[in-house]
Amino acid sequence: MKKKQNLRDIDTRKHSGEHSHDDGHNHSSPEKASKFRTYLPAIFSFVMLIVGIAIDFFDAFPSFTGWIRILWYVVAYIPVGFPVIIEGWKSIKNGDFFTEFFLMSIATLGAFAIGEYPEGVAVMLFYAVGELFQNAAVNRAKGNIKALLDVRPNEALVHRDGDFVSVNPETVFIGEKIQVRVGEKVPLDGILLSEKGSFNTAALTGESKPDTIAKNEKVFAGSINLDGVIEVETTKEFKDSSIARILDMVQNATARKSKTELFIRKFARIYTPIVVFLAIGLTFLPYFFVDDYVFRDWLYRALIFLVISCPCALVISIPLGYFGGLGAASRNGILFKGASFLDAMTKVNTVVMDKTGTVTKGVFKIKEVVNSSAFTEAEFMQYLMAMEEQSTHPIAKAILEYKADGADFEATEVSEVAGKGLKGTVNGKTVLVGNKALMTANGIDVPSETDSIVESIVMVANDGKFAGYVTIADELKEDAHQAIKQIRESGISKIIMLSGDKDSITQKTAKELKIDWAKGGLLPEDKLNEVETLKKQPNTKVAFIGDGINDAPVLAASDVGIAMGGLGSDVAIETADVIIQTDQPSKIARAIKIGRSTRKIVWQNIGLAFGVKVIVLILGAGGLATMWEAVFADVGVALLAIFNAVRLQKKKWE
Repeated sequence: MKKKQNLRDIDTRKHSGEHSHDDGHNHSSPEKASKFRTYLPAIFSFVMLIVGIAIDFFDAFPSFTGWIRILWYVVAYIPVGFPVIIEGWKSIKNGDFFTEFFLMSIATLGAFAIGEYPEGVAVMLFYAVGELFQNAAVNRAKGNIKALLDVRPNEALVHRDGDFVSVNPETVFIGEKIQVRVGEKVPLDGILLSEKGSFNTAALTGESKPDTIAKNEKVFAGSINLDGVIEVETTKEFKDSSIARILDMVQNATARKSKTELFIRKFARIYTPIVVFLAIGLTFLPYFFVDDYVFRDWLYRALIFLVISCPCALVISIPLGYFGGLGAASRNGILFKGASFLDAMTKVNTVVMDKTGTVTKGVFKIKEVVNSSAFTEAEFMQYLMAMEEQSTHPIAKAILEYKADGADFEATEVSEVAGKGLKGTVNGKTVLVGNKALMTANGIDVPSETDSIVESIVMVANDGKFAGYVTIADELKEDAHQAIKQIRESGISKIIMLSGDKDSITQKTAKELKIDWAKGGLLPEDKLNEVETLKKQPNTKVAFIGDGINDAPVLAASDVGIAMGGLGSDVAIETADVIIQTDQPSKIARAIKIGRSTRKIVWQNIGLAFGVKVIVLILGAGGLATMWEAVFADVGVALLAIFNAVRLQKKKWE
């Protein structure tokens, strides 16, 4: 059915290279003219129909009979009916008989054949009006997708031969330097070379507030530069950039149909021909059972039956409902890779999550500094920082962010003790930096209080004496507590944390967030085994949330895999079914709510369509319904279903 394809095909003209440039001209007049041409056939037919019905009712012109009357209604019929008849003929040529085009054509031509001219025009007119409303609703549903397509950068200022030249982003290589002016879109993912930058990332994350980025931090394609000219070193080709990945996911999302949508399409193919044969039977079979059989009366009932049988409300509103759900999710910084995952999200009752990068920032910070009385805190930290400057460990980076007073110390003869720490010389003194095993191996007495510390701990010894320690911890994300609370309020019965971090830290984080059960010190295969065990429990549907390469196997194995899209690895994002672009765990509950709202609206539409059709089919077969009731059962219900589906695009989930 060609007219329904616009529900599934996203406008990819801009994605394929056709750009809409603002050349300063006023385009409103052509757009208005185009809309007027679209509505003109329906307006013309409506005016002709109303005038014809008024003449019939008031008997204003006695000569309005015979061929004059027929010709009037034929002229009213052609603008809205002829395109449908053409589509019906094309469908028949392609071997598809039982389309709504065929049904509407037969029903309305039949109405003309038995002299019901106004009703024949009315059926086709309201069908045309329904199509106009459908197209308007679909275009509105596409708004979020088109907004994404609009942020696709179409040029990059790349530094070549001593100057910045404008090129297509697809021709820029990894490691090249690009310049982005104020108000321009960042064309490729990269590292910020300038001291700082402020960006609008709404198209990527759904968040409207500006995002401030410091030097050497990541900048994502599609962000809009808000403050000053900046320079970026590219880290990915355009085809692998954030915006290209998002566009690909969203454009392909409508190809993954939900089971409900697939079932309705299959059902419509079976249901429609059955009703057609019932209509044929309704026309001729009463001849054998009814004494006062009148062919015209039973044909009229059969034509009503045909109009009602059109599955428009189902075929239109259900895909539109899912389309609206996908668009609403993308507007909230959540990317579902298909309508099937919107459905799957509604069945989840167990949420399993990784710790680092999911509920924590994945960034180590010094939590506490404890030094002996032999040193001030500043002196102690200078010894420690001098040693850690020689290390590439993530914990070393956290320590080096500490701001110490006084002149910097310099470490020499630094060597790594495998699995334990560092040994070297600072200011002529032998310094050890590492774990308790390093201290013990060198005969350093360590205070017993350190045994009860849960966080990662770095100990320091100076000239054979214990000098103190620092504790290092990952920070919880700002919305971590809110996320767990909202997930629980959304009806999830069990929340579990599985982490590769040591078990003591995992348990502490889980306790702080009030998570039901947690386990740490897990390898990727251990996480996979835990999730597989959960899935074997009766009536358990598992969603796993992670961000790293090591989470990819579990994301693939879970019923719904959710990846953190900002900090997450490319492998995790490719494997997952749902992407949280903002890295906010609180969006998980919102994803569940959007899935449930979408499914609720889809089933409301199914119930409405079937309920009204069954009632009017029975009334029509019994001769109690006219063609006007049939129009409502078909087009009227379709319009109600469309309006119901459009609600998703305005709904807010907090």
